[in-house]
Amino acid sequence: MPDITWEAPFCGEGANCFRIGTDANGNAYIAVAGQEDHHLTDTREALASLIRDIKAGKADHLL
Repeated sequence: MPDITWEAPFCGEGANCFRIGTDANGNAYIAVAGQEDHHLTDTREALASLIRDIKAGKADHLL
């Protein structure tokens, strides 16, 4: 497993929390808070875009 540096959890208005992280190679990861060993990997730009949309309320149903 890569050495991932996780950011603080982002929690929506409900109990849905997720975290993003990066590794030394610049790969980005997203996971449900507390379940970081089960994560998705994509580019940092793609995950940042997803998070911006969630924070803007465009994808709240995904949480």
